[in-house]
Amino acid sequence: MSRIGKKPVTLPSGVKFALAGRKVSITGPKGTLTWEHAPVVKVRHDAAANAVIIERTNDTATQRAMHGTTRALINNMVQGVTQGYEKKMEIYGTGFGCAVKGKDLELNVGYANAVKLAIPQGIKVDIEVAQTRGDENPAKLSVSGIDKQVVGQFARLIKDSRQPEPYKGKGVRFAGEQIKRKAGKAFAGAGGG
Repeated sequence: MSRIGKKPVTLPSGVKFALAGRKVSITGPKGTLTWEHAPVVKVRHDAAANAVIIERTNDTATQRAMHGTTRALINNMVQGVTQGYEKKMEIYGTGFGCAVKGKDLELNVGYANAVKLAIPQGIKVDIEVAQTRGDENPAKLSVSGIDKQVVGQFARLIKDSRQPEPYKGKGVRFAGEQIKRKAGKAFAGAGGG
């Protein structure tokens, strides 16, 4: 039995659970999330305990894998509609910066043209510091929303616009992320001939 899968997902007060066929719908103070679970597991609502219970019928490898995965995804949905998710990011590099223009995030990360990324529906981008100031004061932004997958995917897309390079650390990174630095080329003294 999956240790994660057999734990029931308790629903906090103010969170409503609905199940139509395989379609799970969870509504909370921050919004509604829907997801269709795999056919190899069963999802049911225990009204007495106000919890969602995930069960499997057989012990095949697929069902064992989907048991814990289904429970984790439903738990993420519950957490998303109650607390939400947020990823904080930093942009290092002289002259680098970011701005929200309409429904696009515009990143100036050292290319000839600004990188424009369409902000997905349900995602909010907050810019705390729009422009870098030297190598020690990065531009800062945060990506937030109720869907953990969409928040993480968009944050990764932002990071992929300019991966941090190992010499000066210029680029986009998650807040608190450590970059392995390399030493630059050592100056060769006048030697010789």
